[in-house]
Amino acid sequence: MPRALLLILDSAGCGGAEDAGRFGDSGADTLGHIALACAKGRGDRKGLRAGPLRIPNLEALGLGLAAEASTGIFPPGLKRPARPGALWGYGVERAPGKDTPSGHWEIAGAPPLAPWGHFPKTEPCFPPELTESLIREGKLSGILGNCHAPGIEIIERLGAEHMRTGAPICYTSADSVLQIAAHETAFGLERLYDLCRIARRLCDPLNIGRVIARPFVGNPRDGFTRTPNRKDFGLPPPSGTLLERLAGASRATVSIGKIGDIFAHRFTGKEIKCAGNMAHFDATLDALRELPDGGLIFTNFLDFDTDFGHRRDVPGYAHCLESFDARLPELFAAMRLGDLAVITADHGNDPAWHGTDHTREHVPILLFGPGIEGRAIGRRETLADIGASLAAHLGVEPAAAGRSFL
Repeated sequence: MPRALLLILDSAGCGGAEDAGRFGDSGADTLGHIALACAKGRGDRKGLRAGPLRIPNLEALGLGLAAEASTGIFPPGLKRPARPGALWGYGVERAPGKDTPSGHWEIAGAPPLAPWGHFPKTEPCFPPELTESLIREGKLSGILGNCHAPGIEIIERLGAEHMRTGAPICYTSADSVLQIAAHETAFGLERLYDLCRIARRLCDPLNIGRVIARPFVGNPRDGFTRTPNRKDFGLPPPSGTLLERLAGASRATVSIGKIGDIFAHRFTGKEIKCAGNMAHFDATLDALRELPDGGLIFTNFLDFDTDFGHRRDVPGYAHCLESFDARLPELFAAMRLGDLAVITADHGNDPAWHGTDHTREHVPILLFGPGIEGRAIGRRETLADIGASLAAHLGVEPAAAGRSFL
């Protein structure tokens, strides 16, 4: 019986979607702009990387061709493969947003049923009744922030006041999200999680997609650093996801990274959380060695988005792509006949773009495995085609959304 892997390069979009203008993202192109910057020497950083973007394994699979199909421009510095090793193309997100859950849910065959709620770009940004209830139920002295802000910046700006007052830092972004940052030891990690559970309940009537706990450590003198103990409290996905179909067929699922949080732990099987992309790659390889026939490994590689996209760090994002690419031969060697892997993304986060939010983009789709002959699959009108294709490969009932390209 076949097995499958679904690998999400979080935020690695490949060109602005047709409706990108609605989000202020016309012209955004995560992969294209990184490749261009590297080709022009703007992706260099001493001690980290230099020169054109070097991703030979993704090149050989057809990543450059997928990007070209999306934008009409082959990424500068990449090589065009004579015979691509994957089914290659790009997907168009139909969910009305550029949030992590909506992209993942659509990939799994169950796009959001209604538009997300968002907080306005005002100060304060949260409704007074939400703030008052959070303070009362969480037994807080107050909250700090109450605005749109990048996570690193607001912790650096308000971390000292948080340490002095004990008030947590609450902020949002263009995503459907309420983020709560607090010192992991001074405030307490479990207390932060409990506060986020309260916020999750309070945000349900507003249809806010995620409440995220953002613990950090450090002090005002030496600075503050976020820890790996982030935890997402999300709305449950619609019924009928690929994960639910697999559970109904008694198939094994291994969810690596923040997949469990994204799907509210619904049908996510064995959950594994690690710190960083390379640890997630190690966990993926370990899981593949033990994965029974008919099983799925679903991995989110978060560093692209969190560490480099939101921080608008072009050299760092380029290095992250190159580091992932260098591990792919290990994956190729571990796959056996009948295995199939998909590499894709959930949205964009162009590090050469303005602001610090996600960007509304198409996403690349690369499907490969032993015995798979590469070919173009063109433009896919919904990311749900990915889930439909994996369902077909694994022999389970497909979700209502999507059409297999196998």
